[in-house]
Amino acid sequence: MSDTMKAVRLHGAGDLRLDDVPIPTPGTGEVRIAVWRSGICGTDLHIAKGTFPAPNLPLTLGHEFSGTVESLGDAVHGIVVGDRVVVDINIACGHCYFCTRGQKLFCPAVSQLGVHRDGGLAEFVVAPATNIHVLPANLSLNDAAYVEPLACAIHGQDRIGIRSGETVLIIGGGPMGLAHIALARLNGASRVIVSEPDPTRRGLAQSMGADDLINPAESEVADELATLTGGIGPDVVIEAVGSIPTYEAAVQLVRRGGRILAYGAAPQAASMTLRPFDVYAKELTIVGSYAGTYDTWPRAVALIANGRFSPEVIVDSVRPLSDAVEAIRSLEHDRSTVKVHIGIGDR
Repeated sequence: MSDTMKAVRLHGAGDLRLDDVPIPTPGTGEVRIAVWRSGICGTDLHIAKGTFPAPNLPLTLGHEFSGTVESLGDAVHGIVVGDRVVVDINIACGHCYFCTRGQKLFCPAVSQLGVHRDGGLAEFVVAPATNIHVLPANLSLNDAAYVEPLACAIHGQDRIGIRSGETVLIIGGGPMGLAHIALARLNGASRVIVSEPDPTRRGLAQSMGADDLINPAESEVADELATLTGGIGPDVVIEAVGSIPTYEAAVQLVRRGGRILAYGAAPQAASMTLRPFDVYAKELTIVGSYAGTYDTWPRAVALIANGRFSPEVIVDSVRPLSDAVEAIRSLEHDRSTVKVHIGIGDR
């Protein structure tokens, strides 16, 4: 085997390259994974543009991936070479205030594969054995590359707590909005409404189970919601775009006493106009959701493996590693493709 591999590396804002780099060596308690597939996320675009913090450059991107264990470091137990796996990308100290309270995302030392340390848009990636989830036999490596985004959506659904019979508005019909449609239905929503300007994505939203579709480019979302909900508004609004106008709209569109899930990743420096009186007078609950970890990963594995969630509906493009840089750049302006996976394992 060669001593080098191909990896998609960020060298600075806007400076994304397909590099030849040394194959990483697993340290004590780590495993090396031969990557099979790696998904491209909207966050990768933000990282590449420099609007999402990624402090340790150059950096190999990629935080949605599946693969096969190729070698083991010392002191690794319960995992064997050949295991088919996904990796919880969130690595924390395990003993600080937040880690001991089951909140490792807030650990002062937390690092994420593909964000703070080298990720899975490469032929090989190294990860702690404690973060490995071995896949069941009935889950393909192709579908398993969607476990990370689904785990994130599950965490968001846990945070917002959709109840049986509620009406849910999802702003945005991209990959994560589509995942929230399926999960909202599984969690008992009686009506799922999706606001999305792109016709292809509206069609996918319908196939995922959306009951009503709104094209915000052609009609006023507030007027459509008033008709659909008898003037009351949705119980829950999930912002899955990450833009300031849609975040501001969420506050206006949710019903009095309703709940908003801040799910879309807006640029770090962006700010919005929020009238405290609206939060006060409408008695709104606004919660954020950053990433999935802990039990959201095995739950995502179980949903996909048992046919309750199908990534094949969302993943509409599989491209080789040589196309990954262009695929990331195209996210900024091309909405014709919903979700791109990079096929690496069949190299």
